[in-house]
Amino acid sequence: MAEHSQLQFIWKQISERVQNLISPISYNTYIKTLEPVDILGRVLVLKAETPLGANTIMKKHADKLRDAMAKCDLGVKDFRLVVEGSDEFSMDYEEDASENFQSSPINKNFTFDSFVAGAGSKFVYAAAKSVAENPGEAFNPLFIYGESGLGKTHLMHAIANYINRHYPDKKVLYTTCENFLNEFIDSIAQKNSAKFRFHYRNVDVLMIDDIQFLKNKTQVQEEFFHTFNELSAQSKQIVLTSDRPPKEIATLEERLRTRFEGGMIADIQPPDPETKIAILKRKALDRKCPMPDDVLEFLARDSGHDVRTLEGRLTKVIFASKLHEEPISLSLAKRALSESVNESSEQEDITPDKIVNAVCGYFNQKRDDLIGKGKKADVVKARQICAYLLCEMLSLPLVSIGNILGGRDHTTIMYARDKMEQLASLNERVAKEIDDIKSIVLKK
Repeated sequence: MAEHSQLQFIWKQISERVQNLISPISYNTYIKTLEPVDILGRVLVLKAETPLGANTIMKKHADKLRDAMAKCDLGVKDFRLVVEGSDEFSMDYEEDASENFQSSPINKNFTFDSFVAGAGSKFVYAAAKSVAENPGEAFNPLFIYGESGLGKTHLMHAIANYINRHYPDKKVLYTTCENFLNEFIDSIAQKNSAKFRFHYRNVDVLMIDDIQFLKNKTQVQEEFFHTFNELSAQSKQIVLTSDRPPKEIATLEERLRTRFEGGMIADIQPPDPETKIAILKRKALDRKCPMPDDVLEFLARDSGHDVRTLEGRLTKVIFASKLHEEPISLSLAKRALSESVNESSEQEDITPDKIVNAVCGYFNQKRDDLIGKGKKADVVKARQICAYLLCEMLSLPLVSIGNILGGRDHTTIMYARDKMEQLASLNERVAKEIDDIKSIVLKK
């Protein structure tokens, strides 16, 4: 709770500026009666006398209040209204909403520099870069769509990383539609809808992955509609991804569809052969494993259009090089991919339980701790290696792996996979731990 004298000083400076921006009648009726009660992060909490007065302020004077805050430059950038006894303007704000609602982690390695833009992704790359450079001004919303594994999430993380670096005062919230849905359901069950709204509407940039999962969920669409409107009215940036364009999302309310289509819609296309080779070359250099051109061309050939499959082929060759202690060559690459095909029958006996048990045994961790919410360093490391192995050895969908590991969302699994993959290429001890656990699983 902020000190009373500090609150009074801040509010006095802001209210004096507001007085010069609106009519005397409006100021005396609505603004003068407000009472500063707290500061949450960079948000000033103001107590209004009635819900009617609070609604009038939000509809007619909110922009003027925010302008005054910006000009005063006192460390607060937004406000929240509370009214005693009101559900809409709940007084129950003491507990920081971040303790109840979690945004998904941002992968620091997913930047614009690390994204290889080809002919099918140059346009969406440019649109994402423009949004990152001018959040809330370029395209709002930015709606990115395309098949799984083509780089939509990479671009989302790149936008978040760019804004966090160049606009540190802006609050960026990245999450998945699945997480938004689950937290909305929990907020209803726990009767803390006000905190849910505060969490998702008190941001400068809202980014939601896989928005297509809003389909068939009328109540959640209603909530997201109001969240979208409030953020849009304040020129706060919204970025969404989907596996299909808005017009093809079944049972999506028309009012949401038109809002999605009111910004920039950009599709991301599968990479062409030249882009595949460029991606492989970049990934190999990132792992400090440069490869001959003939190997890159071989890996790109007949690899489908999923970038993750492409990376999987690269990983198999790097692993084979370390396992056999041979330099990377075309013959090694052919052998590595051939071995992975021949081992498929053996891998039918590999189950998620075997991998989880092997990881628990190797690191001396309890299964309940591994799939639980514990954040001790040794538990987190074991959990991330387990996620990596479930991806690597079984090629399970990220959502399925998240369910195996305690109901985590797919972006958390993707982050763990990518982190361990990178660590294994840089840290011999981590590489050995992963190889040891693989051996344990294969021998069982």
